[in-house]
Parts: sequence; C-alpha cells; structure tokens
Amino acid sequence: MPGKILLVIKREYLARVKKRSFLLATLITPLIFPTILGLFLWIALTDLPTESRRFIEVVDENNAYFLESNEMYAFSYEGLDREAAKVLVEEGQRFGLLYIPRLDLENPKGIVFYCEETPSLTTIASLEAALEQKIEELRLFNSGIDPAVLSALKTDVSVQSVIVGEPGGDRVSHAVVNYAVGFIAGILIYTFIFVYGNQIMQGVIEEKSSRIIEILVSSLKPFQLMMGKILGIGAVGLTQFLIWIVLISAVSSLVMGYFGMKMPQQQLMEMSGQPGVFPDTGQQDVGEMLQLLQGIDFLQLTLAFLIYFVGGYLLYGAFFAAIGAAVDSPSDAQQFMFPVTIPLLIAYMGLFIFVLDDPNSRVSYWLSIIPFTSPVAMMGRVSFGVPWHQLALSIALLVAGFLVTTWMAGKIYRIGILVHGTKVGYKVLWKWLTDNN
Repeated sequence: MPGKILLVIKREYLARVKKRSFLLATLITPLIFPTILGLFLWIALTDLPTESRRFIEVVDENNAYFLESNEMYAFSYEGLDREAAKVLVEEGQRFGLLYIPRLDLENPKGIVFYCEETPSLTTIASLEAALEQKIEELRLFNSGIDPAVLSALKTDVSVQSVIVGEPGGDRVSHAVVNYAVGFIAGILIYTFIFVYGNQIMQGVIEEKSSRIIEILVSSLKPFQLMMGKILGIGAVGLTQFLIWIVLISAVSSLVMGYFGMKMPQQQLMEMSGQPGVFPDTGQQDVGEMLQLLQGIDFLQLTLAFLIYFVGGYLLYGAFFAAIGAAVDSPSDAQQFMFPVTIPLLIAYMGLFIFVLDDPNSRVSYWLSIIPFTSPVAMMGRVSFGVPWHQLALSIALLVAGFLVTTWMAGKIYRIGILVHGTKVGYKVLWKWLTDNN
C-alpha cells in the first residue's frame, strides 16, 4: 500500500513541477516583491522635492507663530499679504501657503493651507503638530508657566517585558516583534492551505471529468489515490515555498545593494560583530533588537511552523479532495466550499482580534487547540511563547483531526470519484459517509 501511494505522489509531483505554469509562477513570483521594493526605493530616491516644493510661505496676522524649518519643509516669512503669497504658490515659487488669521487661543479656528495640489496627510499632520505646539506654548506663557520648565519635566519611559520561570532562564520579550512574527507565520499557513487545497480540488475534478480516474482506480484503491494526490501536491507546495524564500531573499539583497542599502539582518550581523559598537555609536536600539531576537525560541517556532504547515494542509486537503470527488465542475463545488472555509475564516479573524492582541486569553487558547483553527491561531501564539504541554496537546488533536477528516473524506472519495452526472447534495454526502459497505 505505501508503495502505491508513493507512486501517486511521484506522479502528482513530477506532473506539476514539469508544467510551464509551475516554472513561471516559481520564478516570476519571487521577482514581484523585489521589483516592487526596487520601484519604491527608486521613487523615494529620485522623487526628491525641489526647493519650490519645499518652501512654505507663512502669512501670520498674529505675528506670534514662528515655525522652525525642518528636513521636510522650510518656512518663509516675507511679510506678504495673503493674495500676494497665493501668487507665489500659483507661479511655483512656493510649495504652499499657510495662512494664520487672528486666533482665539481658546478656540483657534480659520487656519488655511493653500496648495496647487492636494497635500498629503503627512504634510497636514506636520503643520497641525507644529501649530499645536506653538499654541500650547502661548497658552502656558499667558498662564504664567514657563514652557521650557514644563518641557524639561517631561520624561520618556520605556518598560521592558521579561518572561520568568522558563527552563532556559529569563527571556526578554517585545509585543511588536512577536506580533510581526505571529502575523507573518499565520498568514503564510492560511494562504498555503487555501491555494494548494484548491489545487487538490481542481486536480480531482479534472481527472474525474476526463475519466482518467476510472483507469487509475482499476489498479489503486480510492483512498490510496486520494492520499497520494494530497501528499504529492503538498510536496509541490513546499518545494515552491522554499524556492520562493531563497529567491526573494537573494533578489531583495541584490536590489537593496544596487541602491547602496543592506538587508536588516545583514546590518544586525555586522553591528553585532563589532566590539563596543552599541555604546560608542549610540546604537543601543540595535543592541536591544538583537536581545529581543535572542529571546525568541526559533527552534520551537521553526518546528511548530513545519508541523502546522503540513498538518493544516493535510487536514483541509482531505476535505478539498472529497469535494472534488463529489462534484463534476468547479461551479458545483461552491456549495460545499462554504462549510469548509468557515473554520479557516474564523481562525483568520481570530488571529487579529484575539490571538495577536492577547495570546494567553481563553479564546486564543481554544482557537489554538481546536484542530480546524489551530494551524493559523497557534502560529500567532508561538512567537509569544507557548508551554510545551499546550503545544503537544494542540499537535495531538491536529493529528487526530487529520485522521478523522481523512477517514470521512476517504468514504466520500471512494464513492464520489466514480459518480458522474448526479446532482450531489448534503443528504447524498451523509448517505455516503454512513455507508458501511
């Protein structure tokens, strides 16, 4: 039996890997992200604002609001009236005109920014922040409080989180880093299940409609054919995914190197190898980032990703294969896709609403334990640190869920793969599931 399944795996794997569409998708897709990155870098480096765009004329009828120039904008005070300043904007000599009428400090209204084109949110936010600071300083001064004294009293506080009581000792944690790792891992698994699960379903439908399946079933049991197809397409997905990782990393490094930049991990490695670089050059933030990366259990993260990557695919792959066997066309499959995709959508929404926000909540725990949602939800928790007993329970239930869904899908597949021209509904599927023959 294993030998026949291996033959089906080999057939499915080689048939897809040799396709021109696979080669194009495998080679072209990794070029998309570096190309977008290079395009953005090129725009950022070549679309530098000219001086006429950088200069903002200020007409202040209060003679009280002097805005300091910064790296983005230079403010000009030439004492012009509003109409004369607008002419400078229309002629392209100024990027914009900031008009400040006489203001009531308790209710400052009527400030207008004139520009030849719609200003960006960054521009408006920058102007609002600068004016708010000036108005606050004037209100403090009028109240008899020296703004400089108040500013000197302000203190920035940073709270570092440390996980205690773990076998390897205390571990530094950071919610933003853990959020990013959990987000990426969860979305990758969610995408993989959907994309390659649909490929399983499409492949079964094509073979069924072309009657090739009848020839294969004459020498194979339907269950062997189903398992071989699931594992073969899964192997194709893993191969494609690994190639993407290597190519995207290599091409991104070349693109950033072309613009004189380095990949973040390369910068961290170079800085970490220089003695005293952090205290001497004031780059403590990089040192803290290295400490945070050391606080992530990459062994647990990698093992969990591979297990849930494969386990989630096998769990849902059986369902997709059963759906493909039960219908004659992709349009007929839509009615059966909905109940299969509901758990995945719940896991996807739960990842953002519950898991990444509070990985230790009761909802997050159950989402990461239930087999139908655990592949996505657990990856959102692993980066924050999950006890091994919870991880073991979740994996055990995932394996059990895979065995149950494979058994159910096998019963549907065994009958449905040879049925043609029959409208299949949920009652028919239930009859196939309860058939003891």
